[in-house]
Amino acid sequence: MEITNATTGDVQSIYQLIQMYAKKEIVLPRSILSLYQHIQSLYVMKEEDQLLGVAGLHVLGEDLGEVRSLVVAPGHEGKGIGRQLVEHVINEAARLGVNRVISLTYETAFFEKCGFAVISKEELPEKTWIDCMNCPKLECCDEIAMIRYIG
Repeated sequence: MEITNATTGDVQSIYQLIQMYAKKEIVLPRSILSLYQHIQSLYVMKEEDQLLGVAGLHVLGEDLGEVRSLVVAPGHEGKGIGRQLVEHVINEAARLGVNRVISLTYETAFFEKCGFAVISKEELPEKTWIDCMNCPKLECCDEIAMIRYIG
């Protein structure tokens, strides 16, 4: 198992996996078009042809990135796949010169194990103005903002 850049051939499987968690309101939904448009920032872990997990890196500014759409296929939780995907995203962020990586999540214990700390959403104006304005949860967001500093 290795982490690779997603390809257009992965999009349908990525979409189905994200939708499964979006229906449970664990992650925000992504459209197929959005996945194609951001394919270069999505990373997948596969075993043979089976998608085990996906994560995205969304750069929000000069020194701020976000872990997005982190999901692990059912039956593969607890095997370190999510953590490996987060570390891959962190390494990619560092390679790009990003010094801070955030996550808006309900899984605070998981992200704490990955070196993230809880912060106030008000500390993230870049996120608010870029993404939150169009989010269906804008007026009732209950996600927890977390950050990890790199380097």
